[in-house]
This record gives sequence, structure tokens and C-alpha cells, in this order.
Amino acid sequence: MTAEVAPLSGSRCQAPRCMSRAGRADAKAGSSSGAMARAWQHPFLNVFRHFRVDEWKRSAKQGDVAVVTDKTLKGAVYRIRGSVSAANYIQLPKNSTQSLGLTGRYLYVLFRPLPNKHFVIHLDVSTEDNQVIRVSFSNLFKEFKSTATRLQFPFVLEARTPQRDLVGLVPHGARWTFLQLDLQDILLVYLNRRYGHLKSVRLCASLLVRNLYTSDLCFEPAISGAPWAKLPVTPMPREMAFPVPKGESWHDRYVHVRFPSDSLKVPSKPMEKSGSPPEAVLLGPGPHPLPCPVASSKPVRFSVSPVVQTPSPTASSQAPLAPRPFPEVSLSQERSEASNADGPRFHSLEPWARVKASDVHTAAAGTHVLTHESTEVPVAFEDAGSCKRFLPDPILRLKGVIGFGGHSTRQALWTPDGTAVVYPCHAVIVVLLVDTGEQRFFLGHTDKVSALALDGSGSLLASAQARTPSVIRLWDFQTGRCLCVFQSPVHVVCSLSFSDSGALLCGVGKDRHGRTMVVAWGTGQVGLGGEVVVLAKAHTDFDVQAFRVTFFDETRMASCGQGSVRLWRLRGRALRSCPVDLGEHHVLQFTDLAFKQARDGCPEPSAAMLFVCSRSGHILEIDCQCMVVRHARRLLPTQTLGGPHPQKQTFSTGPGIAISSLSLSPAMCAVGSADGYLRLWPLDFSSVLLEAEHEGPVSSVCVSPDGLRVLSATSSGHLGFLDTPSRVYHMLARSHTAPVLALATEQRRGQLATVSQDRTVRIWDLATLQQLYDFTSSEEAPCTVTFHPTRPIFFCGFSSGAVRSFSLEAAEVLVEHTCHQGAITGLTATPDGRLLFSSCSRGSLAQYNCADPQWHVLRVAADMVWPDAPASPSTLAVSRDGRLLAFVGPSRHTVTVMGSASLDELLRVDIGTLDLASGRLDSAMAVCFGPAALGHLLVSTSSNRVMVLDAASGRIIRELPGVHPEPCSSLMLSEDARFLLMAAGRAVKVWDYTTQANPGPQVYIGHSEPVQAVTFSPDQQQVLSAGDAIFLWDILATTESDQRFPGPSPACEAGLGTGQLEDAASRASELPRQQVPKPSQASPPRLGICARPPEGGDGTFTTSDEEGPCEESRDPEGSLLTEKEAGRAGDRAWAAAVGSWGLALSPCSPSQPCEQWRAGQGRWCRCRGLRAVGTSDTKNSGAPRTTCPASHKAFTPARASRGPHSAKGTSLPPASSEWLRLKAVVGYSGNGRANMVWRPDTGFFAYTCGRLVVVEDLHSGAQQHWPGHPAEISTLALSHSAQVLASASGRSSTTDHCQIRVWDVSGGLCQHLISHHSTTVLALAFSPDDRLLVTLGDHDGRTLALWGTATYDLVSSTRLPEPVHGVAFNPWDAGELACVGQGTVTFWLLQQRGADISLQVHREQVPETVGAGELTSLCYGAPPLLYCGTSSGQVCVWDTRAGRCFLSWEADDGGIGLLLCSSSRLVSGSSTGRLRLWAVGPVSELRCKGSGARSSSVFMERELVLDGAVVSASFDGSVDMGVVGTRAGTLWFISWAEGTSTRLISGHRSKVNEVVFGPGESHCATCGEDGSVRVWALASMELVIQFQVLNQSCLCLAWSPRCCGRPEQQRLAAGYGDGSLRIFSVSRTAMELKMHPHPVALTTVTFSTDGQTVLSGDKDGLVAVSHSRTGMTFRVLSDHQGAAISTICVTRKECEDLGVEGTDLWLAASGDQRVSVWASDWLRNRCELVDWLSFPMPATTETQGHLPPSLAAFCPWDGALLMYVGPGFNKEVIIYDLSQKQVVEKIPLPFFAMSLSLSPGTRLLALGFAECMLRLVDCATGTAQDFAGHNNAVHLCRFTPSARLLFTAACNEILVWEVSGR
Repeated sequence: MTAEVAPLSGSRCQAPRCMSRAGRADAKAGSSSGAMARAWQHPFLNVFRHFRVDEWKRSAKQGDVAVVTDKTLKGAVYRIRGSVSAANYIQLPKNSTQSLGLTGRYLYVLFRPLPNKHFVIHLDVSTEDNQVIRVSFSNLFKEFKSTATRLQFPFVLEARTPQRDLVGLVPHGARWTFLQLDLQDILLVYLNRRYGHLKSVRLCASLLVRNLYTSDLCFEPAISGAPWAKLPVTPMPREMAFPVPKGESWHDRYVHVRFPSDSLKVPSKPMEKSGSPPEAVLLGPGPHPLPCPVASSKPVRFSVSPVVQTPSPTASSQAPLAPRPFPEVSLSQERSEASNADGPRFHSLEPWARVKASDVHTAAAGTHVLTHESTEVPVAFEDAGSCKRFLPDPILRLKGVIGFGGHSTRQALWTPDGTAVVYPCHAVIVVLLVDTGEQRFFLGHTDKVSALALDGSGSLLASAQARTPSVIRLWDFQTGRCLCVFQSPVHVVCSLSFSDSGALLCGVGKDRHGRTMVVAWGTGQVGLGGEVVVLAKAHTDFDVQAFRVTFFDETRMASCGQGSVRLWRLRGRALRSCPVDLGEHHVLQFTDLAFKQARDGCPEPSAAMLFVCSRSGHILEIDCQCMVVRHARRLLPTQTLGGPHPQKQTFSTGPGIAISSLSLSPAMCAVGSADGYLRLWPLDFSSVLLEAEHEGPVSSVCVSPDGLRVLSATSSGHLGFLDTPSRVYHMLARSHTAPVLALATEQRRGQLATVSQDRTVRIWDLATLQQLYDFTSSEEAPCTVTFHPTRPIFFCGFSSGAVRSFSLEAAEVLVEHTCHQGAITGLTATPDGRLLFSSCSRGSLAQYNCADPQWHVLRVAADMVWPDAPASPSTLAVSRDGRLLAFVGPSRHTVTVMGSASLDELLRVDIGTLDLASGRLDSAMAVCFGPAALGHLLVSTSSNRVMVLDAASGRIIRELPGVHPEPCSSLMLSEDARFLLMAAGRAVKVWDYTTQANPGPQVYIGHSEPVQAVTFSPDQQQVLSAGDAIFLWDILATTESDQRFPGPSPACEAGLGTGQLEDAASRASELPRQQVPKPSQASPPRLGICARPPEGGDGTFTTSDEEGPCEESRDPEGSLLTEKEAGRAGDRAWAAAVGSWGLALSPCSPSQPCEQWRAGQGRWCRCRGLRAVGTSDTKNSGAPRTTCPASHKAFTPARASRGPHSAKGTSLPPASSEWLRLKAVVGYSGNGRANMVWRPDTGFFAYTCGRLVVVEDLHSGAQQHWPGHPAEISTLALSHSAQVLASASGRSSTTDHCQIRVWDVSGGLCQHLISHHSTTVLALAFSPDDRLLVTLGDHDGRTLALWGTATYDLVSSTRLPEPVHGVAFNPWDAGELACVGQGTVTFWLLQQRGADISLQVHREQVPETVGAGELTSLCYGAPPLLYCGTSSGQVCVWDTRAGRCFLSWEADDGGIGLLLCSSSRLVSGSSTGRLRLWAVGPVSELRCKGSGARSSSVFMERELVLDGAVVSASFDGSVDMGVVGTRAGTLWFISWAEGTSTRLISGHRSKVNEVVFGPGESHCATCGEDGSVRVWALASMELVIQFQVLNQSCLCLAWSPRCCGRPEQQRLAAGYGDGSLRIFSVSRTAMELKMHPHPVALTTVTFSTDGQTVLSGDKDGLVAVSHSRTGMTFRVLSDHQGAAISTICVTRKECEDLGVEGTDLWLAASGDQRVSVWASDWLRNRCELVDWLSFPMPATTETQGHLPPSLAAFCPWDGALLMYVGPGFNKEVIIYDLSQKQVVEKIPLPFFAMSLSLSPGTRLLALGFAECMLRLVDCATGTAQDFAGHNNAVHLCRFTPSARLLFTAACNEILVWEVSGR
């Protein structure tokens, strides 16, 4: 052994090469996998054709491979057959060292297995970190197998016959199979790896294969060639399609296998009666009955096998058609293209958690909550990895961890700067800032962390987990990003050590045979995208307790253990060791070692000394050069018993101090020992310098880099440090040493109580996470705990059956009761603190009087609670009002509800239904009450369900099926009933309880052991979970503590999911219902693709009060709207009001037709219409201004801007010679009302965006734009013939009246321009015969006008006495119309006599039973019904013949702004964003009952929750499908049949701040005030990716240049209002880096020309220069301090001609009209000022309230020029020559410019003005053209890099212009 060890002096070995030839090929393929570089593989790639398989040059064949003709496909296919699969195959590519480099997410294999044979398909898939994974599918495999580099999936084909002897072999009659593999989901679900690219494919015998395809799109095989561009179906390309003869079904001939599948369910009927397709693909266990994917009700248990069923001859071949809006969609399309494009959205890293969550999610795929998945928009959030289903996503963020250790307490490190401590807490790695207590986390391990190591620079962190085989992760310590994951050959790694540079990592542990192994890995290339390579491995028979790499030579190491100290060296590819001659000390048990450092910090290899400690107290000082022991010392405990420091009882035997750890600084040695002491010694060990006593044996010590602090950890779970200058010990963390069993929270003091298997009860401060008290019991174990609601007391139950109360003030036991005979399993108190309940393992239940100081026992009842119930916080549950007590018992199959005061049994529910999966009766596991107003009782069962029961009747209201593979042991519902929290296995799950259709939960991992308890914090802002440790999670969507609920109703079908609606309807006859069934929980937040606070809000989500209308609401501009109380006017007041209209009135006689309409006390008045406009004064000058009603129907137009042609110097080009043509509009005006129309029979679809009418083809996405309005368009109306469209806008600054334009739909031309209203037109409506058009003014104008459509002359006009919110013609009678307003319904009867039109008006008050409020919407139903919606959420029904309201019901929490009716179905849309479908067929029969009619016959069929108040809608005649617009600026396609909402049109909700373009110009990105960054496909302007940061505004954006590196590393830099700068990866749709270079809001950001540096400016005038990879800010320029930086422009230029050196030339412009020009070379850290420009500014500058910015840009066609615009004495563009140092030209402007952009290809200059105008200037000729189209100041204009397109933005409108060739 001695001969193998080289001398310690000598040269170091060279850094090993980290990538082989194959590795380089993989890296090359990976570099092409970016989003920008995969265009050549889009939309799909024919693999056989691309690699020319028929030539066999780039592919290989082996064995019996031949080309044959298949009769079914009628074409050539490849036949692979042979008895040995491994010897007969087709392989792509030909050599294993090559790579296919295919980046498509989906692999499509078109094959047919040969009968009675086995086949194998091997895929080599490369991950993002270049780890190759072998994924195999075969019917040869019997079970699923998984390793770190291999996945084997059994492909099961089962014949649907009673015979099972052919299972595994391919049955006869096997058909062609369309195998669709989601490679991204496979890697993410089963290995937690990110998919990079497909490396190779091998198809082995026996099968026929037609072709292979890859694509990022999820194709529907049964649809081919259908142009569903805007709808959630992606048809199969014709090239990939299987031929289907006419009249036959695709599913009758072929099989579609999708894996992983996420939506397959068990059949609701026996298989023999199932109408499933002949062959169905599913996920399910083989031995169990095979489920059917069509008739399904419950998800099956987890399995990883694709299963194909082959029918028996008697099996049905017809599949029942599910109701879908598009019949062409195949039933096998279980998941839309969009959801597949998003990828798995699970926070869990466990395979079982991922797959099960996937099943649950798909079960609810029809709800709107999943809409962001059906629009191909992957969403990435800050501090979120993989995402979930409902929003905000993620809804929880880990804030703090209470705990330390887990596998070992020896792992605790200082960071190199000494500011933070790194330590494991079971599966989580915690970085704790010692000065502030702030924690950050490294999440990803699925088992306890066994070892940690940090390199010398603090850039790389290595961690190993304990589960066999051990997995090691390398992290970027600064960003927290996992750089690579690899499996260690060591099964359990116990020690890791980095070299000082981080290029070498060594690990020690045991192999599978129990031998000690040392492994050395090369990690130098990890940070550069390379791989970790194994440099050397060595086995040793000697024990190794500690292992370190020397700091002075990275090739040398040292180890110590039982009886040995060895020195190691890495030479070449070998690890060799040599023992140190220990002499008489060879029998010692060595525990730790450390190298001595020089005092000045410099290494001294010639005198390297090694210190080694032992259990006997010996410390050996070893000379590494000579390999001899220089000094041997033994530390002894104090012997003086009577002195000031008496001897301490040690924790071990022997006279010496049992030393467990030591650490060295240049001046001292820190020693931790088993006697609980930390001692500091000088290096000569002459005397103790300092010592600190701990409560347990010290297991680890570590001296900080500066030598002033000593970190210590104990085996009892304590972590702290000793500050040597102050001699003060600081406790950092305390921990339970065993799993936590239960927890409880206290509201007043913010405290947390926990009990653990370590027999302690501990009290924690929730604010600081520090321990306040601990109570220890050595004889009995605590089981449960709860706080007294009002006193500083907590109660604890013990295993002995004792229940004790403890005083937090006196820290002592107050009272003890021993009425139980078994261990306490449940403990809870009523909210008022008067009663306490406990249960035990023998089934007894005890009640205590807590009002008594001795809290005497009131009752003890035996055999009440299930005896075998585990101790859990959810064993006993008390309702929120304290009136009810619920528990599982007396058997496991029943749940009992009692009165809490009397203990009288009120209800017993039997939940013991048969679980088909297990064949056993279901049993209850945990119970929980919801808010008292809901009356819900939640029960989790052993069959993995959560049942929602009515606590009064026991009826099942709702069911959450398949919540987890393991039963839920603890669950909790938030106080506002928005979120359901449950503990399931090692995961925490959060469900959106408010959504009816049971969307999938969000799953959170981090615990390495089962979670025992979950709860909400007292303020409902956080979540606590306890198991191996205690986790504190922030709730990112603020729950509402003041939410009020309607009173409970035993008959209320609250919380119905879509899956239970029919069952609920069938059960409705069991109990009488007094009101319409509807969800009664809190209104969910209005959410879009990404969650964000409501407009104008404070960052929290709010809902309206159900008990009455909202007193306040906010419009989009943030102005306060005060609700006006509806008045109750009598007949006299009505007559006076009618007289004030200025109409000719005459008394109504019995002979007139109005008598047929008269009923009750209402009056009819006859009005004669007006022929001329001048005969009626409709202006608003003499009328008092009315307060805007509190209805979201009120339209608030945008700020009126001066017209674009109101100044001299404007130049409008002729249409034939325009330089710009409007190509596309991005966005929809959610500010409008009824401003969208859709006609399904003709396909006409139009909506408004600002001043434009946009007509769009839903199939192709092509747009037409109809301009002309001078102000924002408020509403639209389409004639019944669909030939005429009317649009109305607000009044502009240049007109006195609002414009109404009448358009010819076929030609797109404006035929008529009419105006009459002096204020905004609120509503338009055509009569049923299209002869009349009615227009309604807003609350200020209050004008109702009638127009004849023949000539569009005004035929009648009147001024209404009060605001009216809606008007509608009777579709059954063209002579009748109605309007609704404040508390009244007004009916109008039109009669024409010659040229005159007479109006008969009739007004009816809303009955008191409906409630006070405004009528906000109306629609006619079946004759003679009229439905009206109110601002308080009521819907009332009127009999128009009798003029009375006979029925009303509560339809929503918020105001009903929209109603649509079709005979028996009614659609309601509200201000809360809810869209509901009502069955109103029986209402016509109820009309005969008059006021006695009850609403029990009206029930809700469906509900969807959209992202904002519903403002417009158009449906087909049967109300099956339609388009709905919301105030959030989104248009949704609604399908009631499927219960889905699909996003059609969407834009930014608020101001767009920047537009940037990718280097390839295939994508662009925008950012806005709403905090979102959106990436769009430039060709179609379809949203591709969205990054969302909550509660922050994104103010600036930049796209990395092409030359920054590999194509897949395209990144976006976004600046936010809090001064943060985030770097997003476009290809990985994730945030890479977050930095904080500024203390205030950023205003501009850009990349350097090489993409490695980011320049950012803020509103205080500072310019920060940061590394884009590390986030480090290395330079700050304060030259502009005091004025906001408005722009930074960078260009590549050699600066020698300017007299300075540098590779980049950049400028910064600030708001004080100063521009600085700089030359920089950031790689050399050079930056020099080139020029400084200052421009004068007058005292005042008028730009319509906008302060014009100072903007500057380099001229792209002349690098020596820069252009400047800004406030000044003249409105002009200034051109400055950097070489001449002078202004060379000035271009006059009509207005001050708000935006500036220069065309890279042509000499065009684009400028935007506050006057809503865009100007294009030809700098070569000096000519200019002006363009209108925006509704607001054009604050942004940007040319694309190719200069073919120009993007302009005004507020949230984005217009895309096409630049004509010049």
C-alpha cells in the first residue's frame, strides 16, 4: 500500500475532460432544443423520411427486417420479426455515439404488434442536464421498473374474454395502434427530470411499423384536416392520418394509446354492457376489471402500464357519443392540445403524487379553472417550479421551517462570507441568515439529506439523500437552481467534500455489499452546461468517519475512522491511499479531522498539518508531508469538584472527553464533545479559552471563515453559534427529534403548540419560529394538543389516558383528569372556550366544563368513538359556531354528529359503501366542519375520497374522488371556505373548494415522512404542516376573514359539482326546497391565465356580500362608484315624471288597445312620437348630473383625447400610398358593454378594441378592422338578418354628440353616420323585423331614441326621468320593448299611424320581496315572460301581459349584468365573473300561480367562473355554446355541453409598458402594469407563454441578443416596480434569476450586445450594470441621479474613432433632458464617458396631462448619429453627430413625442403622440405620414428587427402595422 502512494509534493493532476464524444453530441442536440431553434421541427417531423430509413445510411437494421405492403393502410410498412427481440430491430441513428436531436415533446409511433409475439420499443431520451434515460415499452415486461437511468413500462394487451391465458402476448386481431408518448411528462412524473431531446430509438421484433413522428402539438387522431385554429382541437396532419373508409368510425378500425394518460376512469356499468370502443386505452392494474374511458365516473388506481383491451366477439362496437359542441371531436380526445402543451403542473416530485394528481385534474378538466391549460399558454410564477391547476398557481410558498437534521445532525456549514448557515431539515436544505433569521430553501430531495458540501467560493452546493440508491444534487448556491442530479455508485452517502475551487467532489459511503467506497467526481464543467463525470472509485476495508479534500492541493485528501488515519491522492483515473503510522494510537476511534491554515490565510503545503480527534479525548497533530504524528494530546474533564466549575456528568464513559467534532481557524481549535460542551482551545491546547454548555451531546462544530463565530449542533436538535468577541451564544434553531404527531395554533399571541414522539410538548412563536417553552414527559408520551380559545392555557392528551391543562404564564400543570382508560386520540374545544372534548383509543368520549377553573368532567360516554382511530387533530371536530360535535364512531363506517352542549345524537351517517377497487367497505378517517353558514361536514375515507355532507340532513352534497393513493389523515377548510387543506402521505394538498366541478389540487412536497397534521394560521394567511418537521407556508392568494355567508338551508344544494348535478336533481324530491339550488360558498377570485388582484384593488381578492348589494365598487379607472338607493315612486310621482319627458300625453280610454295590457295599479300613458330632432331638447345642459349607479353595467369611457387632426402640420396619406397598413389588433375592450357579437350560423364574429371594430375569422384568425369612431366604442348590435352592424362610441373633444355608425357586414363599409346623444350610448337594439333601431344614453344623458332603419332618421326621442341600464325589443312582437332601471320596469308599446309613431308607456315597481336595488339587465323568454336581473344578484320574472312580477330567486352574489334566454334555458352573467345556466322550463306554468309561485322548479344546470365581470355574450339558438366577454379584456368560447371555457381573445388588462422581439423574429414579448410578461407567436399573435408576478408592475423588458450563447438560452429580463430584476428562460418557461439591483422602481432595461450583461435604470437616475448569469451588480452609475432614466440604448460599435476603447456603445437618457453616451467593454470591466448632452426645457410643456419623456436612440443606418426627442422650446426631433459633436439636423413635429422608434432596415422614424396619433417620417426625403387608430396616447412604438412590422401601444391596446416595401 505504501508503494501506491505518491509523495505529497509534486504537480497537480490536470482537470479531467468532462464530456466524451457522445456527450458532445448530446450537448449539441440539446443546444437545438430551445423554443427559438426548433422551428425546423414544427409543426411535426417525419422521422423516417428525415433520416432516410430506406437508404440505411443514417439508420441501422439487424435481423429479419423487410418492407411489406399492408392492406389496411394500403401502403408500405416495415416488418420486424424474429424469435429474439434484441437481434431483430431498426435503430435510429446508426451509431450510438450520434444523436437524433429531436426536441418535440410528443413521439408518435404508428405500429401494429404481431399476433402471439412480444415486441419491445426502446427510447433513449436526454434530459436538460444531458443525462440519458432509457425508456422501454414492451408486452414482455411483467411490472413497472424504475432506476435513475432506466424506465420500463409493461404494455399490457388483454383480450376482453373470460380467458386470461394469453395475457402478455398480442392477441389475434390486433389492430394498428397510434401510440402517443408524452416524453416531457414521462421524465417529469417518474424521474423528476426535465426533457431535453430524443437521442435514439430502437424498434425491436415483433411488430409492423409505418412511421415515427415528433411534434410539440397534441394531435387528435380521429380528426384530419379540420381548420379548428381557434378551438381546443388539433387535427391530425394528413400525412400522419390512418385511412378511414366512408361511413366507418376511426375507433372501429384503430387504437389510440396516450401515455401517460390523465383522464381515464372506471366504468359505471359492468363490462359486458359497456358501450366502450372495441379497444380502449387506460391506466389500470392488470388483474382488476378493465375500465372504459367513455362511460366513466371514478378514476382508477395508480398504474404505470398502458393497457389495451381487445374485444370479445360479442362486445359492442359502438361508442355512445358524449354531448360536445363539435361532433367531429373524437371521444378518445381525453386531453386537449393545450393541456398537453402546458406539461404536468405538479409541485410534487413523487411519482405517485404526480400521477394521482393528474387523474384528479383531468376529472375536472371541464371547468373554467383549467382554461389556461386549454389555450396553449404555459404560465410561470415567481418562486414556482412546476405549476398546478387553479390559480394563483402556486398558491402556497414555503416561508419557514422549524426543524434541524433528520438523517444526521452533523451537517451544518458556514457560507464563505460567514453571513449564513446551511443545514438540512430532513428533505429540505435550509439557508439561514444569522443576523435576520430569514430562511431560503433548496427543494427537490424526496428523502432525508444525508450529506452536504459547499465549495470555497460559495457557488456550488452538493447534497446527497439517504434513500438507496443515493441521489446527489448539485445546486447553484446563489440562485438556488438545481444544476444537475446524478445517482451515486455509493448506496448511502454519509460524507461529501468539495475541493476549494469546486472542480472536484468526493463522497464516502457504503456500497450494496456494505463495503466502504470513496468516489471522486469531476464537477468543473457543471456550471457551464457540462456533466458530472466519475473520475475514480476506490474500495477500502478501513472505517471512514470523516473525509476532507485538502485546501492546498485538490488532488489530495485525508480520512479518519476506527483505528486509521489515511492520506489519499487522485492521480490519473485512480484513487490511492496510504495509512499514517499511529503507533500506540492505532486502537483509537477517530471521529473528525481538519487541516491547519496559516494565520494570513495563505496555504502552506510544505507545512500542512492535520488535526484528528477521537472518542477518547485524543487530538493528534499529523504532519502530512512526513506522514507522522507530531503531537498527541488528550483532553480531560475538570477534576475539581468543589471549584467554581465542578465536573459535569459526561454522556459517555471513560476518563477523557468524548470528542465528536473539531474545527480549526488560524488561531484556535473548536471542539465539540459528548458531554454537551463546546470548547475553544489555542492550537497548543494549553488552556480552555471559552466554553459553552448545551442541552445534549455536541455532534458538529464549524468555525466561521473570519474565525469570530463558532457554529455548533447537538444530537438533541439544537443549532446555534458562539460569538467569540461578545462571548454570547445565539440559538438559531431547535427541533423535535422524532416525528410531530399533532399541532394547534393560538390566535391572540400567535403561538403554535406541537407534540412529538420524542415525548415533548413545545410552544413556538409563529412570527419568529423560535421555541418559547418545552414540556418533557419521560414516563408517557403526549398524543394530542389544543389551545384554550381565550385563556393562556393549552390542553394535552397523553398515552396513559390523562388529559392535562398547562399554564403558559406559569409554565406548570394546572389540572389533570384521568377519566379515560386508553391513549387520547382526539382533543378539541368549542370556539367560545366553554366546553372541551376528548376521546381515547377505547372509544370513550368525555366532555369538560372549561368555564370552571377546575374544568370538571361533565359527561363520559363509552363506546362512542371508533376505538382504533389514530390520534389526529381531525379525530374530533366542533362546528365553527360551537353547536355541533362530529367524530368517527361508534364504528369505522359511521360518522356521528351530536349537540355539543347536550351530547344528544342528532345525526348518524353510514358511509360504508363498497369500494370496488379494494373489495372492502369504505371507512371514515377524519372529519372537519366548514363555516357555520355553509353547514358542511367534510369526511375523508379509506377509499381516498373526501365527502361533503350536509351537517343537518346528512345528505351528500359533493364528493372529491381519488384525492390521494393514501387515506387523508388530516383536513381543514379555511374560514372563508375557499381552500381545502389536506395531509395525504408525504404531501400537502390544496383544493379550490369554491369551484363546483372539483378541479385538481395543488400538491406540495418537502416532507420526507407522512404529514400528520395540517391547519391554517389564526389569521388565515398561512398554512402549517407537521410531520418530520414543521413547515410554514405563505398563502399567495389572501383568504378573506370577513366573508359572510347566507343562512344555512337544509335543502340548499350547496357546492354541487358538475358531476353531481343529475344526481342532485334526482334527489331533489326527497326534501322540500325553498330556494333555487346554488353554490353558497364564498365567491372565488376572478382569475385569468394567471392570478392577479382585482383592478383597482389593494392586492387581495374580494367578494361581494350576499346579504345585500355592495356599497362600493370600483370601475377600471379606479374611480369610486356609489350605489344609489332605488326610489319607490307612486302614481303621482310617475305622472309628474312622465309629464317632464316633453311628450304629448293623453288620458288612456277603455277603448284603446292599452286596456288589453293593463293590470293591477299600473298606468298606461300614450305618447306621440317626434318627427324631428329639434322638437325635443335632449341635451344635458339643463339637467342635473346623476350619480353613476353602482352597476357594472355603467360604461366609463377612456379619457377624451384631442383628435389627431386638430393641429397644424398633420399629414394624412391617401389610401393608395400609405406606408403602413393595420395588420392585427391584440386585445378586447372589456370596458365596453355588449361590445361583442357572434352569429354561429354565418360565422360572423366582431368585437371592439378602443376605437376599432375588429371582425375576425375564428378558423383562420384573419382580422378586418373598421376604423372611424373618434372615441372609444361602447356597444355593438347586429341586426337579426346579420347584414347590418351598429356601433356606438362616446363623445370626443371635437364633437358635441356621440357617433353611431351603421356598417354593411358584407362589404365592411360604413353606410350611415348618425348622432343624437350628447353622452355615451349605453345600449343598441334592433327590432325583430329590423325596421327600428333603439339607442339608449347613459346615466348622464338618460335619452331613449328610436331610428327608422330605412333611412336612419330619428323618429322618436325622449329624456327619461332616471337612469336606465338596459333596453330590449320583444322578439315575439316588434311593437313592444322594455327597459329597466332603478327599481322599475318600463314597458313601451309602439303604434305607427302614417308617419307618426305613438308610444304607450307603462311602469311597474319591483316588488318588495325582490329586495331594494337596481334592475341591471333584461331579456325576453317564452311569451309572455320577461327576465330581469338586479344589482343584488336576484333574477325576477315578469308577466308582460299582466304587468306583474310573479317569481324571483337569488341567482348570484353580485349584480346580474347579462341575461340571455332560449325557451327553457337562461344564462346569467354577474359582476363576480360567474356564468350560470338555469333550467327555466317550468316557469311558464308557474305564471298562472301569480305571486304564489315558488322558485323550487328552477335549478342551476351548470356554472363557470370567468376572469372578470361578464359584460357581453352571444349564444346560439339553443344556448349550447357561445362567446362571452369579461371586464378583464378576455373573450371566452363557452360550451355548456362540456362545461368548458376556452380563451379566444386576450390582451393585457392594463397599460403595456414594452414590446421586444426575439432574435429570430418568430416571437415577441410584452410586459404590462398587471405584472405579466407575455410571449406571442409573431405570425399569428397567439399567446404562447406568460410569466406572472403578483402584486407588482412590470415596467420594462429586454430580450437577450442572438449572440449570447446557445439558441435555447433565449432569455427575457424584466424590471419591476419594487426594484427587482428577473431573468426568465423562454425555452424552459421558468424564472432563472431574481436580483435586486435598485431600491426603487426600474424604468428601463437592456442587454449588452453579447448578452452577458444587463443594464438597468431606475426612477432615481441610477444605472446598474449586472451579470446576467450570476445576478451580481458590479457597477452603478449615478451621473443622472435625481431624474428618472427614460431609456438605455446599446449598439455594437468599435469605438476607436471616438477616441475611446470598447466593444459596446450605449447611451442613457433621463427626464431632465440629459443624454450620456458611453463606451464599454464589460468583460474587462471598462466603461468610459464618450459624450454628455443637455437640452433646454421651458417652464411648462403641454401634452394633454402627459409629461413628454426624454428619448434617445442610435441611428441604425449611421452609427455616428443619435436622435433625441423630449420636452423643449420646440416640438422637434434633434439629430446629433457623435463624431462632429454637434446637432446636424432638426425635424419639426406637430406635437411633443411620447414614443420613438427607428427602423433598422429603412430610413423610417416612428413617433407616437399623446393626441392618439402615430407619425412615420422618411428621414431620406423628409416626408411624413400620420395614422390614427388608437384611443389613447401612443406611448410605445417599436419596429421589428426586419423592419417589416411596427408595433404601437396605447394603454392596453396593441396595434400591429405592416410596413409597405420602400
